[in-house]
Amino acid sequence: MTKQVHKGDVIIEHPNRAKSSSKISRAVMVILLLLSAALMTVIVIGGWDALMGMQFIAIAWIALYVMFAYFIARWRRGVLPVIAALALIMLIFAVIAVPTWVDRDAVGFEPSALSAGVLATLSAILVALQAVVCVAAAQAFNQEWNVEVEHWPEEEPDYVPLGV
Repeated sequence: MTKQVHKGDVIIEHPNRAKSSSKISRAVMVILLLLSAALMTVIVIGGWDALMGMQFIAIAWIALYVMFAYFIARWRRGVLPVIAALALIMLIFAVIAVPTWVDRDAVGFEPSALSAGVLATLSAILVALQAVVCVAAAQAFNQEWNVEVEHWPEEEPDYVPLGV
């Protein structure tokens, strides 16, 4: 068996990232994560007094979603399962929050910045949004953005790189 010596620098490409379906999935994931973070921000600010110590956790969750949106925009596939898991946990929290906000819409509760009915509606929208995030993250994970192909330029003189 002979060892082949290559001249020049190796060119590493990610062929699955060049597909339009992968680009759309990436854009959808970034948009969904930023929408989720924005909606959670509105809920946190609107119900700040009623959150009873959950403010720090909610702010950390929002920061994680923004950070994960940045990672997805840079084609980091490894955070997708974490995103799906966090979205599922947030979905559970939001499902529990909807009837709680509805119950706070009665007489005798201290009002929050937004009415409890509005916060219940926003929480219900968050439930649906987190379900979509879970499905989109699973679909994006299956596209295998991490697959690499190596090329040496002098071995393929007529080779055109992906995306050109």
